[in-house]
Amino acid sequence: MAVKVILQKDVKNLGKKGAIVEVAEGYGRNFLIPRGLAVEASAGNVRQIEQLKKVEEAKSARELEQAQELGKKLAGKTLQIKAKVGGAGKLFGSITNQELADRIKEQFAVDIDRRKIDLKEPIKSLGSYSVTARIHPEVHVTFNVEVIEE
Repeated sequence: MAVKVILQKDVKNLGKKGAIVEVAEGYGRNFLIPRGLAVEASAGNVRQIEQLKKVEEAKSARELEQAQELGKKLAGKTLQIKAKVGGAGKLFGSITNQELADRIKEQFAVDIDRRKIDLKEPIKSLGSYSVTARIHPEVHVTFNVEVIEE
């Protein structure tokens, strides 16, 4: 005999959190439910899970909208950074994604985590560079960085 349960946590080879799955009665009653991995799929529990899914969907839609707004502020813009230069246009030191995040905050009032700025290697010479920021899994913005002599 099988019983329907709602998973409270991700269970390997069974499903993700919030999924309604049908499992053997012994597995559900003796393993999943006592360990807090699942609850019985009663009508009340199913409604509660559906309500939580709606709230989660609204939250992720709001996060996507905020990321798109940030992307519009940054897309196609040019970030100017002044740096001290040695011989042959080489910089003293380098410009890292942390410095880029700080300058973006100063110049455009956009707060981006340094880990979301996709810079393959630190900038070490004068010139113009194209940099991508991964603001959200669905929102990637490309902007220009222009390194000029101080």
